[in-house]
This record gives sequence, structure tokens and C-alpha cells, in this order.
Amino acid sequence: MIMKSRSESIELRILRSLNARMNLPAKDKNHFDYLKNGFEGELMFDEWMTDKAHNGLILNDLLLETNRSLYQIDSLYISSNKIFLLEVKNYEGDYVMEGDQWFSSSKLEIKNPIHQLKRSELLFRRLLHEHHFSFSVAAYLVFINPEFQLYQTPLNLPIIFPSQLNRFADTLEKKSNPLKESHSALAHKLLSLHQDDSPYSRLPNYSYDQLNKGILCPKCYSFYTSLTKMRLICKNCKGLEGQQSAVLRSIEEFKILFPKSSITTNQIYDWCSVIDSKKSIWRILSQKFNKEGHGKAANYGELL
Repeated sequence: MIMKSRSESIELRILRSLNARMNLPAKDKNHFDYLKNGFEGELMFDEWMTDKAHNGLILNDLLLETNRSLYQIDSLYISSNKIFLLEVKNYEGDYVMEGDQWFSSSKLEIKNPIHQLKRSELLFRRLLHEHHFSFSVAAYLVFINPEFQLYQTPLNLPIIFPSQLNRFADTLEKKSNPLKESHSALAHKLLSLHQDDSPYSRLPNYSYDQLNKGILCPKCYSFYTSLTKMRLICKNCKGLEGQQSAVLRSIEEFKILFPKSSITTNQIYDWCSVIDSKKSIWRILSQKFNKEGHGKAANYGELL
């Protein structure tokens, strides 16, 4: 049972928008690609978990704080006999271990993800102790991409490779008994301790004038260029979307990018660009949002 599903972080959503609307500096583009690939890998793992793990509680993407230290848990599986703390990686290509160091095929050293796993495990065990839970914990580093290969790996490391996933499913469900009230109590405690946004987001500086205006296709993130009656057409992927749905998405994107800016008819008309009728924008705002003020100065708040 999924107790907490996964969603894109605000940081990833902002970087996705900026990547489509401006030329990101190389370091920010690399960071966006890293976050995007990681999220895609986590979604792949979620699909696998949903199919394989049926007898426990699943909490995805937890951001917790213990002893004034923040740490993220990609996936936590609470079974009857053990808690599985899972760090998911979507690495692709060849990597090699040399002692405690990890290198890509291009000889570029990367952070050892085992260190991250061990830190999360240590802090999570302390959290359990602080809240008087006495569950057994097993932490694993899970590689989800079938095109990943790690050479010179010691046999004793807590690593699950793609070819081992089906056998790992047996480990998750081994000696599984009905869950007790204490398992549910732990899940709800963790949900209450979860923090929504990380304070360590890495975002580039940007301004409204820097960004290309228009409505992005939700499938391929190209700009819509064609409007036929009440539908928008993506020339890149041939996707179709209703005008109201597209405008509402674009308003939400604007609010995430510019949370302190006012939502007005003129502002959203300029932001959406491809919509040729300001009256259409006004109608959508009037029907879907709380209105504050009158005339051209009217602002629109939360969705109705």
C-alpha cells in the first residue's frame, strides 16, 4: 500500500520550465538533467515496487531531519519484519570502483553513493530511537537502469543491480506477516515529520524578461504554435490540449516561477502569448479563480 506517492520537486519543476524558456548555463543544465534522470529512475522503481511489494507500506520521497541534519529517503518499505531504506539511482553506462572511490568510464570521479546511503541509514536509525520505535532496518542502494554496469564491486556491499531486482522482491516479502498497529503508527509519524521543500535547492538567477513567453506542451515541452478554436496543437509531438486546461497549467507554472507576482488578465495574456483573445484569458480567470478588486486592476488568487 502506498502511503506517500512521489511528485516532482519544486526545484525540478522550475528548472524544467527554465530549460524550455531560456538557455540555461551549462552547470544548471547539467543539474537539471541530473534531477530529471533521477526522477525518471525513481518513477521506474515505483512502478516495479507497486508490482512486486504487496504486503507492506510504501513511503516515497521523504525529506526528514534528525539531529539538525536533513536527509532524503527515496523509498521506504515497511514490512512486517523489517524496514527497507532504499536509495534509487538511475545511472547509465560503465562505472568502476577503485577502493572507496567511484569513477565513470571517462575517469571522472563521482560521489560514492554508499556514503550517502550510510548517512541516511544512521540518521534514520536515530530518528526511530528518538520516537521509541524498535524496528530492524536494512538499507540498500538500488540501480534501476538496465544499461548500468559497475566493475570491481566487493561482494559485501548493500547494492541491488538491475539483474537482481526479481530476487530482491523475494527479500522484501520474506516471512511477511500481517502488519501491526505499530507499523501504521510509524508510517503516520514519518508523514508528519516529512518536510515539503528542501532549503538546498540550486536555482539560477532569472527574470521575467529573460524568459520566452507562450504555453508549453506537457508532453514534449515545446511551445504551442497553433490554436484551433478551443484546442492547442503541438507541431513537435502532435499533441492536443483544450485551451482552458493549457491556460490553467501555464498559470500554475507562472505562479511557481514568480510566486510574488500578481495574477492579472494582462499578465497572463502576455505570459501565455499564443492565446490571441484577452477576453478568453479573462473568462478563464473569472470562472476558476477568486477575484480581488475590479476592472484592469483586478487580481486573481486561489483556484475556486
